Amino acid sequence: MSKNNHSGNLPPTSNMIVNHLTCATLDGLSAKAIEVEATFTKGLPGFAVVGLASSDIQEAKERVKSSLLTNAFTFPPLKITVNLSPSDIKKNGTHFDLSMALLIALQKQDIQEKPIFVFGELGLDGRIKSSSTLFPIILSLKEQGMIDRAMVPRSAMQYLSHIAGVEFIPVETLREAIIWFKEPDQSHEIQKFDYQAKSLKIMDQVYYDDSHIDDDFLDVKGQGVAKRASLIAAAGMHNFLMEGNPGCGKSMIAKRLKDILPPLLEEEMLSIAKHQFLDGVIPNFLAKRPMRSPHHTSTTASIFGGGSARARIGEVALAHKGILFFDELPHFPKNILEALREPLQDRQVNISRVNTKIVYDADIMFVAAMNPCPCGNLLAKNKQCRCSEQEIKRYKNRLSDPFLDRIDLFVVMQEVSSADKKSIGSKEMKVLVNAAFVLQKQRGQVHLNGKLTEKEIEQFCDLSPEAEKILFSAVERFALSHRSIGSIKKVARTIADLSGAKTIEKSHLLEALSYRRR
Repeated sequence: MSKNNHSGNLPPTSNMIVNHLTCATLDGLSAKAIEVEATFTKGLPGFAVVGLASSDIQEAKERVKSSLLTNAFTFPPLKITVNLSPSDIKKNGTHFDLSMALLIALQKQDIQEKPIFVFGELGLDGRIKSSSTLFPIILSLKEQGMIDRAMVPRSAMQYLSHIAGVEFIPVETLREAIIWFKEPDQSHEIQKFDYQAKSLKIMDQVYYDDSHIDDDFLDVKGQGVAKRASLIAAAGMHNFLMEGNPGCGKSMIAKRLKDILPPLLEEEMLSIAKHQFLDGVIPNFLAKRPMRSPHHTSTTASIFGGGSARARIGEVALAHKGILFFDELPHFPKNILEALREPLQDRQVNISRVNTKIVYDADIMFVAAMNPCPCGNLLAKNKQCRCSEQEIKRYKNRLSDPFLDRIDLFVVMQEVSSADKKSIGSKEMKVLVNAAFVLQKQRGQVHLNGKLTEKEIEQFCDLSPEAEKILFSAVERFALSHRSIGSIKKVARTIADLSGAKTIEKSHLLEALSYRRR
């Protein structure tokens, strides 16, 4: 009896080629690799995309057809099925166009290339365009160690070149991409970006610092205590609240803080850029920390992120590694202020919806300004306050103790006087901030002083015996909470760094206590 190569009534295995290319999609903030595969079978001619593809991927069928036809490709009279695997992950984005078009154009060729990611949106004439999610996807894949090289739109290289360690094959047209797969060119275009900023090397880590000053502290006349508190806040990235009459300079100081903040790692700059891309903004990749200042009429979704179908990024996450400034703090809705407690503590924003759960990084320095009363004249010498005690109490009660407990520095600003003179400027403050930053990093701190964890406070905030006695007396006298004690230690550590001291001394701790909320 002759032996068959197949069992039962199954037909013999066909020699049909099933090609695969790799793309990716964003699942929350994390990129997931997606295998794109295509088959061509006998049947009624058609083109189907399966695998939980969103509407923008379904629309890709028309873009792919048009771009292939304008490049002299003749569609075979077969049923074309494109599968996006794994099928249980919802995929979205126009960057799947190029991989689908290549699989159809190269249907008779066995693609034997080593792993390569393919990204690109197609124009109707075959031009390859970029998309806003491309940078976050490739950066996430790089952070996960999943990507070595990728075919990308040439127009995207202006910002993709910032991602080191990935070989990019930039292409401008579909024809160019097809030719590369038929005759792979091994001389890839690898670009290394050179940041236009001063660099600072500390313990094998390179930090970048843009020293350009947009708004100078020299413009703020007088207000010596507030400027000193600003310097401390910037040096340690401490949360900071200013209280004072209207026009005393609270907003001026907040606006000038962004120019004296500490340097950034390249990874931190890329994470800032990733958040900006998710907001639909092309970043400039400057070594500058962001500053966001939402209005008090902003919605909860605009500040924290959210939305019914797709959770958008909010102001808190967009301030990642920079400043979130709330002017007229008590006028913000109480639910927003209370919801801000978790991001200030955990340095993350958690958005939970029925269809999605997203975690945005939000390592922010929170800065706020407020009037002493609803009319603003409570501390004025020459103006009469029009508020009743009940109105002032209601105004102050908008801010809960647990919320205020997360703020390290409190300053009551003085009324403006004609005798006020210019004092320290932003350049001198920036030098002091950078010197304190170097000391923090040389101690081996991952986080700056304002963001130290409980364990790190014990490790890095060494108090002299005299300072310990003062702190013990303060705990007894003011009934300080555990969080308040940690906050005082962190501020004292920054004050010690600004003076170049290794140990927190009595004078440092007394100054830190002076910035306590009364």
